[in-house]
Amino acid sequence: MKRAVVTGGSGALGAAICRSLAAAGLHVIVHGHAHPERARGLADEIRAAGGSAESVVFDVCDGAAAARALEDLVERGGPIQVVVSNAGVHRDAPLAGMSEAQWDEVIDVSLKGFFNVTRPLLLPMMATRWGRIVSVSSIVGLTGNRGQVNYAAAKAGLHGATKSLAIELAARGVTVNAVAPGIIRSAGTDAAVPDSVVEALVPMKRRGTPEEVASLIAYLVSDQAAYLSGQVISVNGAMA
Repeated sequence: MKRAVVTGGSGALGAAICRSLAAAGLHVIVHGHAHPERARGLADEIRAAGGSAESVVFDVCDGAAAARALEDLVERGGPIQVVVSNAGVHRDAPLAGMSEAQWDEVIDVSLKGFFNVTRPLLLPMMATRWGRIVSVSSIVGLTGNRGQVNYAAAKAGLHGATKSLAIELAARGVTVNAVAPGIIRSAGTDAAVPDSVVEALVPMKRRGTPEEVASLIAYLVSDQAAYLSGQVISVNGAMA
């Protein structure tokens, strides 16, 4: 059974990704940090439903801690062949009033977190000559957005990393892609983005669901997507 690690696996989108990958027959490692109890609870839920899962807790911004946790997982269970970098945070502010801490935290979680989680897993993955790496980006990384210069920079950085790493790993049977969701239903976005704004911005006149994003990611990590690599795929209801 192939194993997948999903960072930020305890949030609304992360949980949908974990459930979708488990339903596809993968052993899912649910990552958590701020809410470890949610990661453990989701792993319990997946197992109770007949899937295979466990949880892991570390800070993706801490390279040494991430490496220790991931190397332990590899030592105990063998190569992790699917990596979904979903961890991310918002610290929105106009750049003129943005603090260095607000800039650093967003960049560190999304972009440095991608590096800290992916790099320790690459050599064992490459040795199997099969792997799937998917980063969860955002429409903001494609279009920009007022008050989110830090977030846009982090997500656009993932796009460049995706395209470059795809080239590096193409001959090893490892694909690398990114998914850029638009306005996706969650407690946070439902509170922050009124229905009137959704209707004005989204041609489909609705929010996307976490499951719609998760189903695309499940496809990207499947055998059927073996020739699809180096792409940034939007899921945004025709916004862009």
